[in-house]
Amino acid sequence: MGEVLASLATGLWRWDTASGLVTVDAEAARLLGLPARGTTLTESQTRARLHPVDWNEITGVVGLAVAENTLAEVRIRVMDELGRVVRVVRSRSKPSFDPARRSFRLIGTLQEVTEPTPGTPAGRSAVTGDWRRSREAFLLDAGRALAEARSTEEVLRVAAGLSMPGFSPDGLAVFGIEGDRLTLVGYHGQQPGAVAPFTQLALSTDYPAAEVVRTGRAVYLSSPQQYRTRYPVTWPIAAPFARHSWAFLPLTVAGRTMGAWMAGFAYPVAFTPDERSVLTTVARMLAQALSRAGTAESERALTDGLQRSMMPTLGPRTPGLRVAARYVPTGGGLQVGGDWYDVIPLPGGTEAGGGRVALVIGDVQGHDVRAAGLMGQLRIALRAYASEGHRPDAVLSRASRFLHGMTYGTPEGEDESELRFATCLYVEADPATGTLDIARAGHPDPAIRMADGTVLARATAGGLPLGIDPDADYPTTRIVLEPGETMLICTDGLIETGGHDLDSGWQRIRAILEEHSGDLEELADALVRGVHGPSSHHTTGPLADRREDDIAVLLLSRAGTGTGPDASAAAGPAVRRTLLKVAQAEPERVAVARQQLRELLHDWPSADQVDSAVLLLSETLTNVLVHTDADALVQAEVRGGPGGRRMRVEVTDTGDDLPHRRHPGELASSGRGLVLIELLADTWGVDPRGEGKTIWFELREPAGEVGQEASAESAKP
Repeated sequence: MGEVLASLATGLWRWDTASGLVTVDAEAARLLGLPARGTTLTESQTRARLHPVDWNEITGVVGLAVAENTLAEVRIRVMDELGRVVRVVRSRSKPSFDPARRSFRLIGTLQEVTEPTPGTPAGRSAVTGDWRRSREAFLLDAGRALAEARSTEEVLRVAAGLSMPGFSPDGLAVFGIEGDRLTLVGYHGQQPGAVAPFTQLALSTDYPAAEVVRTGRAVYLSSPQQYRTRYPVTWPIAAPFARHSWAFLPLTVAGRTMGAWMAGFAYPVAFTPDERSVLTTVARMLAQALSRAGTAESERALTDGLQRSMMPTLGPRTPGLRVAARYVPTGGGLQVGGDWYDVIPLPGGTEAGGGRVALVIGDVQGHDVRAAGLMGQLRIALRAYASEGHRPDAVLSRASRFLHGMTYGTPEGEDESELRFATCLYVEADPATGTLDIARAGHPDPAIRMADGTVLARATAGGLPLGIDPDADYPTTRIVLEPGETMLICTDGLIETGGHDLDSGWQRIRAILEEHSGDLEELADALVRGVHGPSSHHTTGPLADRREDDIAVLLLSRAGTGTGPDASAAAGPAVRRTLLKVAQAEPERVAVARQQLRELLHDWPSADQVDSAVLLLSETLTNVLVHTDADALVQAEVRGGPGGRRMRVEVTDTGDDLPHRRHPGELASSGRGLVLIELLADTWGVDPRGEGKTIWFELREPAGEVGQEASAESAKP
């Protein structure tokens, strides 16, 4: 069959969208401008050989053919390495859809379409008989492609790929204006060295593009003789390109000529009224696209400068602590928003940063210039309050009053819908002890990555977002960052991007934290890349064009044992620990304590023991809340290595009454706490304190089940 098709100059191709591979035989490869032998291409390699407009049309035709159960037929322009159309082929295929893999599979033929010579009467008359190459269809495709271009480089690339109906240039150049000079903005179809004479020309130069800019009128040159006669001064630098016709058109936006477009042809073109109409329309669309791209590039440059001026540098390293940060603005508009972070040296430290530091992260409502302005002012205020030596709760209370005064002191007649608030998390860190004092204003809780890779979301006390209530209180939560551990604080953009809610977003982030084994900077990049693609932080690379929400990320790591980012190799026992306060007024935090214990025991081999530990924790916590007027402090830890680990849970309160064993009846709803502890715990006890007591229990890891778990893990594919 292949020999029969080859004798008919027909190639055979197959395309599987699930694998992303296109297989062609020798004839199809030749038609695509490749060596005449069978080969397999990726979709990107195939797309590079085809006109971009035609590639988009293929995908639409395939979907329609599947829906209507018909053949998919389309004409395709094949391009060379310089972006020129070398031939037109007709593709016929029978596509099928695989619902299981949600992919298409196509088998089809390619056959060259004989086109009349461009620029000849037959070539121009053929346009009326081919709707795909007609003037209206071409202008529609060109307008759509130029409208989607978002940079000057992309506009020029689209313009270079335009195949005009019946006549196509083999080279183009775009000129701009800088003062009294004509500058070359971009070109296509010329060697880089050959365009050197055109890079900077005075507007008074006897050159067609300069005349177009001066007069605002197009210049059409149908032959070299016309060029040489009208522009004898610049003809010597144009002659080496060996072209036969030229069109120079003004690029005009809002009545102002911003430059000129040159289209050069390798064959004679008469520039009939129809051809001039097409060129004029393309020039107008090109001018609009270049104007939009220039505005967008200026906005991006302004945004980058504004955002860099607002984002702090991390400053000198603090001995014992490592900090990494990333910021990614939202897409669209000026790409500025209200997320921010800051690292503040606190009073009492040295100039080298050896004392306490504060880490701040926050999010002002909105993604516009006003949000960015408020963010900048709030960041300065927080830095000032922190530098005065205030504790975390006082810093946030003062910041809340500051923002409330700014946003709710609205002048009469101003739109009150513009009133703003901000979430914030403030952490005061002591590098000597690893103590972290945290105050939170409506912001997501921090997460801790322990030395062995275990990740816990640390519940902290909090208050209202800043700016809502000037008298709001912000309680402080103290946790200890152990050696080898890393704390993550971030804005909700990192969590909720991609349609995730807080729960599913945290699970995605938790997986990145658990699986990563690099240093702190690599972990920061992995977090941003894991939800958004490349980071826009000025030390790490470009920003992806579209974002759902701003992202700010701060990572704080304490050097020490373990396998976490930047952990040292110092020896020491493996310890996991979590601490949580459950107040009388917050019984719902019992559920938080249970969840934290489960997360702490995520790799404990005995599920029954985990359930037992969670049950006993609930019993001891409930006993404190029901039978005393005191708050409860929960501390849970796991010590040792696999096969010999021990979990210990302590619940401390300030009540004076010691627990005692009771004998509840069959219908009693309480009184079984100590009975359960005796039955389920390996050891337990009650330790009186100076004020209050601590109830504790321990469970030891069953060595036999560790081996079973290891075998099960090794058996996984």
